Amino acid sequence: MTFDNYDPGNFYDELFIDQGVPKPEARPLIEMIESLPHGELQQRQSTIESMLYRMGVTFNVYGNDDGSKRIWPFDIVPRIIARREWLRIEAGLKQRIQALNMFIHDVYHEGEILEDNVVPAELVLQADSYREQCCGINPPRGLWCHITGTDLVRDLDGEIYVLEDNLRCPSGVSCVLKNRELMKRSFPQLFNASQVRPVTDYPSRLLSTLEHLSEHESPTVVVLTPGEMNSAYYEHAFLAQQMGVQLVEGRDLIVKDGFVYMQNVAGLSRVDVIYRRIDDDFLDPTAFRKGSMLGVPGLLNVFREGRVALANAPGTGIADDKVLYAYVPAMIQYYMDEKPILPNVETFVCYDEEQRRDVLENLDSLVVKAANESGGYGMLIGPHSTRKEQQEFAAQIRENPRNYIAQPTLSLSRVPTIVDDHFEGRHVDLRPFILNGEEIYVLPGGLTRVALKKGSLVVNSSQGGGSKDTWVLNS
Repeated sequence: MTFDNYDPGNFYDELFIDQGVPKPEARPLIEMIESLPHGELQQRQSTIESMLYRMGVTFNVYGNDDGSKRIWPFDIVPRIIARREWLRIEAGLKQRIQALNMFIHDVYHEGEILEDNVVPAELVLQADSYREQCCGINPPRGLWCHITGTDLVRDLDGEIYVLEDNLRCPSGVSCVLKNRELMKRSFPQLFNASQVRPVTDYPSRLLSTLEHLSEHESPTVVVLTPGEMNSAYYEHAFLAQQMGVQLVEGRDLIVKDGFVYMQNVAGLSRVDVIYRRIDDDFLDPTAFRKGSMLGVPGLLNVFREGRVALANAPGTGIADDKVLYAYVPAMIQYYMDEKPILPNVETFVCYDEEQRRDVLENLDSLVVKAANESGGYGMLIGPHSTRKEQQEFAAQIRENPRNYIAQPTLSLSRVPTIVDDHFEGRHVDLRPFILNGEEIYVLPGGLTRVALKKGSLVVNSSQGGGSKDTWVLNS
């Protein structure tokens, strides 16, 4: 396969400057692909997909009647990020996570940013993700968000923008690690020649981040999962195995005498740190949603008393509310007295009457999002919507304006993607993963999600999206 007929189109392309002109950092990759025998690239991709399935790298789609597991579609042509650009992204993400951590702590304590009206108090207090039960809690080391997945996009102007922050239970890092493992098997010489930064140390760094939350020299860490029916169960099991810690469900844990214990054949063993992959609502039925069978009764009180660490801490979801996202640049300025390194996408808050009027008048050209939906759901993509869909969203906005924001429809950047026997551009985003422990670490690259449907802007796996490996170059 060659790129002779590949047309970047009127979009920013991550590998090509123009038709037939690859970027300098992408040239070795392009030349290697074009040197392969006919059909060899498709064969390598097919092999990788088969191996992903055999390894169990699958996900469940909620509402899928047959209950079958699906492989996350993979495309073998990677995204490449030059070293200089990555350094800026890395600095911007570190800045952002510091400000968000300060915001969460402030919200559940003094609330100074609310008193100063930098962020409207009613937007915080009315948020579905605000947890009054967390007021006054002081998490270990003063850290609320330990694992974050921040979604980035590049627009037509070439600028990288933050699209949203994911601070509750961000998923996808297992695909990053497995994609890289299999890509290195397929192109070992190219990896060495291109000096691609490694990602394989993420599990050990994650474990160090979690252990940092305990004062014990060798703390007991567990991964708390809702169970195998959860869409990200493979990742929960994979990370527990890679870290060498126990994967547990709520029924495996018990609160006794003010501590959390794990039940096993030998009896009870104390747990010091819980990496929880369960939403706040289901974490503790005595504190949050009554009747939850997924959590651990009494867990929040143990956390409040400082006798167990939870990552991420309950209540962090307030910082990934899509409405409050609009105020993150102001948070950075307020807490750090700095300008944001990475800009937000321009955002209109429907709670504001004037902005709401503008949104309602321009639904055909905007992307409208509900504050707490994910996975590509609860969205209206104006240019691709029908008049009926616009009317339905208008009614929802009028009924509950606090729950909606709107953004311009971006021309997301593209990466060449295999379509049958040739390459076509497909839109992508990028989710780097940030660990916040003794230091802040940003996994080089992260998860590049690709909208495999022609013309689609929705990259989520549940909506027909796939993934690509992401190469951050060291030189």
